[in-house]
Amino acid sequence: MPEKKSKNVLIHLKDVHKIYDMGETQVKALDGLTIEVKQGDFVAVMGPSGSGKSTAMNLIGSLDIPTFGTVMLNEHDISHFTESELAQIRGKKIGFIFQSFNLVPTLTAKENIMLPMIFQGTAKEDRERKAEELLKLVELEDRENHYPNQLSGGQMQRVAIARSLANDPEVILADEPTGNLDTKTGEMVMKFLNKLNEEGKTIIMVTHDPEKAQKHAKIVYWIKDGKLEKVTRKKKNITILKKSQLELI
Repeated sequence: MPEKKSKNVLIHLKDVHKIYDMGETQVKALDGLTIEVKQGDFVAVMGPSGSGKSTAMNLIGSLDIPTFGTVMLNEHDISHFTESELAQIRGKKIGFIFQSFNLVPTLTAKENIMLPMIFQGTAKEDRERKAEELLKLVELEDRENHYPNQLSGGQMQRVAIARSLANDPEVILADEPTGNLDTKTGEMVMKFLNKLNEEGKTIIMVTHDPEKAQKHAKIVYWIKDGKLEKVTRKKKNITILKKSQLELI
């Protein structure tokens, strides 16, 4: 029997430390953290407030660099990249979903989805076409001209999911993606993230909710006091999101 080919490692934090200078004292946010994310994984980074998970998210998402240690993205060491270089990488490789949605209030749903493509130099007609395709994907094509304040929380998060896919990134980084949603709507959003994962997207979710982490993620990295406390894994879970379910969001 031929040997099964292992999945490519997309992101690898190796013995990463992050120290913040706070006047006369130093705060060690991360203390030798090692995390590996392979292509097609659904990973959760789990920890209570102050555990270092937000700092870990910033490093995983190319939003920051470590004090020392190594951050590998697609086999390239980005530990010492400039902010401009990091911005280019995350614009192409990583799509972000935030707890507070982070939609621009003066832009329509369609315009919010088009925004990341502007920074990548995508032609206007291609931006419009892709945004319309993504609105159909999240079943919001009838809301393309609505502003964020005209949408429900679930609809805003679906626009945010569509926006995260605008540049066809390899990785979706979701920071507490259901934190501002009720339980039922949050579950629908999680099922949609599972569906994207089953279709090949790599999902990284940062959360303080152990139930959500263990229910949806295949691999959970548990962080405490800036260190990796444990890693748990589970067998592949299959989620089917029906159109009738999606319309409930």
